[in-house]
Amino acid sequence: MKVLVTGGAGFIGSHIVELGLARGHEVTVLDNLSSGSSAHVPAGVKLLQVDLRDRAATLNAVAASRPDAVSHQAGQVSVSASVEKPLVDAEINIIGSLNLLDACLKCAVPRFVFASTGGAIYGEVPAGTRATTATATCPESPYAIGKLTIEHYLRIHNQKQALRSFSLRYANVYGPRQGVGGESGVVSIFLARACRGEALAIHGRDQLGDEGCIRDYIYVADIARANWLALEGQIDDALINLGTGTGTSTQFLANSLATVMGQPLRTTFAAPRADDLRRSVLDPEALLSVLGAFTPLDVGLSETVRWYDEHRAPPSSL
Repeated sequence: MKVLVTGGAGFIGSHIVELGLARGHEVTVLDNLSSGSSAHVPAGVKLLQVDLRDRAATLNAVAASRPDAVSHQAGQVSVSASVEKPLVDAEINIIGSLNLLDACLKCAVPRFVFASTGGAIYGEVPAGTRATTATATCPESPYAIGKLTIEHYLRIHNQKQALRSFSLRYANVYGPRQGVGGESGVVSIFLARACRGEALAIHGRDQLGDEGCIRDYIYVADIARANWLALEGQIDDALINLGTGTGTSTQFLANSLATVMGQPLRTTFAAPRADDLRRSVLDPEALLSVLGAFTPLDVGLSETVRWYDEHRAPPSSL
């Protein structure tokens, strides 16, 4: 199968590219390299340096690659940046995605997989519960609004049978190659600070000094596997949560990272941040029968630390 991966030079996209090659597929990468790196693109994989905001260039790229499916991972990933510059966020995440969808329709691409968000689209998830795809959405940032907007466009295309599409709502993804940009990159931020000998800041969930916000951390290899299950037609649901269903506090994450690194890490308590969700945990049950077990947090953290140790560099701003 021929697959075009947008954002394939970035954190998540590059893992999807590598797994696709391992599964015997022909993969092409489309990336403007604004946050990704050509060093993440495997040798022999064609890289189309295109910005999705350029409608004509996007159409030409899709027409030239003639994919059987598109995995759309490219985008602006920072919630805070979307609040500060909502027009830029909309240009990239909404207009850019619509340009890509238009190109796919014109080129009769049969299958489309979209990287949406579960961490931001549901809003607060009450204690003792997990958000399902039936949970009411409550986007509280331009970033989340943009992701939900594209989901609605894809829903319409599915209804018209113009394009078979899948929206994957990611929890907090972590793993090798993750940069320190964006609020979801807590693991990479902590690792970068630990490598510099700096304290890890535990921002309070309700008040200064508590264990911090609760998040659902999912290892990037599991995200890549789920993407390929959708691309290969092994998933039927058009809307899918990608989270482990386990809530992890910021303090527990810091302690786990210290254990994996085999050294004590200094922590400091900070006040709650106004725009932080207090708790976000996704229900993964609909996917477990197909995807299988998720990577345990300690295993994923070990692999992440090992990767950065081998590359002798802390996470960059990629």
